[in-house]
Amino acid sequence: MKQMSHLDDSPSTPGKFKMDKSPYFHRTRWQSSVAKLAFWSLVFVGLIFIFFYRSPSSNPVSSDPSRRSLRTYSWGGPAWEKRVRSSARVRTRHGISVLVTGAAGFVGTHVSAALKRRGDGVLGLDNFNDYYDPSLKRARQALLERSGVFVVEGDINDAALLRKLFEVVPFTHVMHLAAQAGVRYAMENPSSYVHSNIAGFVNLLEVCKSANPQPAIVWASSSSVYGLNTKVPFSEKDRTDQPASLYAATKKAGEEIAHTYNHIYGLSLTGLRFFTVYGPWGRPDMAYFFFTRDILKGKTISIFEGANHGTVARDFTYIDDIVKGCLGALDTAEKSTGSGGKKRGAAQLRVFNLGNTSPVPVTDLVTILERLLKLKAKRNIMKLPRNGDVQFTHANISSAQRELGYKPTTDLQTGLKKFARWYLGYYNGGKKAAS
Repeated sequence: MKQMSHLDDSPSTPGKFKMDKSPYFHRTRWQSSVAKLAFWSLVFVGLIFIFFYRSPSSNPVSSDPSRRSLRTYSWGGPAWEKRVRSSARVRTRHGISVLVTGAAGFVGTHVSAALKRRGDGVLGLDNFNDYYDPSLKRARQALLERSGVFVVEGDINDAALLRKLFEVVPFTHVMHLAAQAGVRYAMENPSSYVHSNIAGFVNLLEVCKSANPQPAIVWASSSSVYGLNTKVPFSEKDRTDQPASLYAATKKAGEEIAHTYNHIYGLSLTGLRFFTVYGPWGRPDMAYFFFTRDILKGKTISIFEGANHGTVARDFTYIDDIVKGCLGALDTAEKSTGSGGKKRGAAQLRVFNLGNTSPVPVTDLVTILERLLKLKAKRNIMKLPRNGDVQFTHANISSAQRELGYKPTTDLQTGLKKFARWYLGYYNGGKKAAS
């Protein structure tokens, strides 16, 4: 192409290159140039298409949740909209209509089922990522489907999907539980936490603030926001500017983002700081869950201790108690004050601890599991690593008691007994877990 351009710019010599003057010659050369340009343009566009579109789909199930956002989900159409409306239909006179994000997750499944049981309209949303075994999430989904809850498969970062859901159903409330969980995994895949816990939350709030009417929002923060605090028990009035992990930092960021959308757009927002939730249908990445699995397999379990052999303890909170706190937050949530993205007045903004108020050493947790499973654990005591874990958690729940009527009633012994019974039944004595 460069050589052709040089020839075009050269002056003609008398008596030579008479054909240069021919319109036909110029036309054919011009057409040839355009044809080559078009050809290479198509090649270039084709390479871009292959790189950006074919490459991710060649590995549809990625270990990176931020890459999984590239997955496409099938939604829409008359039949789909009919299922959405049916699931979200309120069955009682004073019921509410709730969009539950992360509905196939541990807490999401229990909250969705509890709402449905009391006659509220419930629609679930989950992307079924593979941070942990997706088959467990599918089993939870089947459980919800049997109770009449439709779980839409999609991502909270999909603004078009969220807008469509609000077009089909004028939700009164949103229970936002979708998030990238886990403290230690943040060291391996930090972008997934920003993608889900910050970008995803902002995307949801953007859709909610533009909805008319705006829903009241209850969302899952975390006890991890207390970070390196040494004052116990942790109170909502304590400082939360010393996160010990990226996960904690994203949850703290979520609380600041909630304040912003409340202030500017009049969204009613309630944050719930969960303290180590456990129970049936739980998360396999939690210690009580994989301790149970490994004890049954005869594997050695690692138990952490703090500096100078200090005790590592957690405020373990049974799932049924957490559900009661979530429903209490929904029931006491005031209406948002905005309309179509414009604030009309001051709106409710709250944050509550949901814990058990009785921290238990992790060594005691293992002893209880040994008794329930009738097996002796092979213990390996290790120093608490610098991976974001904190040495203890302890909740002050006076605010939740006063405003939500929250009162935990399940001790660790009782709760673990219910979990162990579920685990042995679901995994058929550990055979499924081993496979």
